[in-house]
Order: sequence, then C-alpha cells, then structure tokens
Amino acid sequence: MISLKNAVNKFSKANILVIGDLILDEYITGTVERISPEAPVPVVWAKERHFVPGGAANVASNLRALGARVTLAGVVGQDDNRAVLLRKLTGLGIDPSAVISEKGRMTTVKSRVFARNQQLVRIDWEHVEPISPSTREKLLAFMARNLKKYDAVIIEDYGKGVFDRDLLRSLITAARAQKKIITVDPKEDNFEQYYGVTCITPNRKEAQNAIRYLKMKDDKNVFKIYDDKLGSHRDIRKAGYEILNHLGLESLLITLGEDGMWLFERGNDEHIPTVAQEVFDVSGAGDTAIASFTLALAAGAAKADAAKIANFASGIVVGKMGTATTTREELIERMGRHA
Repeated sequence: MISLKNAVNKFSKANILVIGDLILDEYITGTVERISPEAPVPVVWAKERHFVPGGAANVASNLRALGARVTLAGVVGQDDNRAVLLRKLTGLGIDPSAVISEKGRMTTVKSRVFARNQQLVRIDWEHVEPISPSTREKLLAFMARNLKKYDAVIIEDYGKGVFDRDLLRSLITAARAQKKIITVDPKEDNFEQYYGVTCITPNRKEAQNAIRYLKMKDDKNVFKIYDDKLGSHRDIRKAGYEILNHLGLESLLITLGEDGMWLFERGNDEHIPTVAQEVFDVSGAGDTAIASFTLALAAGAAKADAAKIANFASGIVVGKMGTATTTREELIERMGRHA
C-alpha cells in the first residue's frame, strides 16, 4: 500500500476538476480607536485590503498549492469582481476556462472586516437564484467534452444557485460512467442527488441536517433511534452508517472541528483525532479537507490514508488567518512530526 509521504509526493501528477459555487473573499484589516458618533459601533481605520478565491475557488487554490493541475468550473457575474477573481485564479495557475459569466448575476463576494485580529463584521453580496438553462447547458457541454482527462471531480455545493437536482445527477452519472473519483462538499437540500459518489465530506452541522432530512423522508422512522445533534461518538457512528447506506456511498468523511474527522466505509469506520497544534481561524478548513482527501485518492492512497492526510492538511490551515492553503512541503513536515 502506498505510504502517506509517497501519496503526497504524487500530488503533482493529478489533474482535478472542481465545479461549484465561486466566491471572492475580501479581507479589510485596520485598527479601532473610537466609537462612531452615528451609532454605537466601532470605527475601523482601514490599513489593508486584499482578495482571495473562496468557495469552490478556494478548493481549487488548495489543490494548486499542493501541486495538482486544476480546472475550475462555475458561474460569476459580469462585474468588476469577476475580473478580480479571474486574475487571482490565473495568477495561481488555475485554469478558469469553464468559469461562465452570466448576465444579470452578481459575483458572490464575502467581505470581512478585522481589527487587531478580531473579526467585527461580515458582509455578503450574492445571488442565490438558480443559474439560467443556457448556463447549465454550457457546464454540461464542458463536462461532456473534457471529463475523460480528469482523475477526479470535486463538487462544491454551497447553495448559491449553481446546482439543481438535474445538474447534479447529470454530472454524477457522467462521472460514474467514466469511473472517476467523485467527492462532494454537500448541502442538505440536495442530499438525495449524491447517491453513489466516492465520498461526501459534511461537517458535524451538515451531517445533523442530513439526518434530519432523512428522517423527514423516512416513513418507517428508522432514523429516530438516536440524537440527531450528534453530540456523542455513539450518535456520530450511528448517523454515519445511516447516511453511508442510505446514499449508497463508497465512503463518508465527517469533519468534526477540534474532534478531528470520522471516516466511514462499508463495514468499517475510523475516528481520526485532530493534529492541529493551534486553532486560529477555521474558515476554509473544510475546503482543505476535501481538496487533500481527493488528491490523495487520485494519487493512489487508500481512503483511510487519504483521510489521515486530509486531517494533517486541515490541522495546518486552521493555524493560519483567513482562507488559507498549505503546501506539500508543509504537509510532509507536519506528517513527519507524527511518524
């Protein structure tokens, strides 16, 4: 079986397609010295402003930082923020050829304001309406022309309008037909559409929502035998197997923050404790998890080993501020400490 280090060293050979909701993350940092006379809120004296790719674009950034070749597919508006995002992607070496501009749509932007490392407010600019039929057809046409050249497909469903049930099933059916690795960062509204994929990677809250959704869909009430808050290891294990079996998944990776991760495969599960040395900012940790897990599978790692690699990678990025990535060198160094 391929070792963890050998898998990481093979990351550069992988070619991955990421498709999903694209976000531009804006960070404004400064200092606070007074309260506004207009309202009881702090006045931030802005010192710095920068943008980084977020959402599905952050998954692509994580993959690229780890050495993979990456193509990104998604939808943006016809606005200035589209140009900012595309420049960032191109600068990182990500292929944006399947990023489609839709007239009348707004590029999703999440603006965060910080003072002395404390986040004060987040402002979201976004449209969550479904994409147009013509845009959906363009995405499907791209998949039909290009799917064969990718080792894996990552579906990033943030609920911002890119995916509907028909598009998801068409994408997954096409990828399964070509025996591609398919991983999904899920939204509960679309859970039934992920049937048969290689892995979905919900966090604890998303797993809770999945169980509640499945309870509502289940006439026999078999999902009501445990607490759907998933507060104990017993409940996590029961919920994990229910989701795995109901959706016909090859595997399920539940990310649990400070409690690490829990991998489920048919007839086997494994709790992987966190290896984070410090937790500074958890934003984007899930993106790092699905990126590194998928990349490890594409490099030939077993799912249990891929989950361990993802755990190490996520443990690194939570020690960084903002939407962050890690590199192969950082990852190998961190794994070496725990050898």
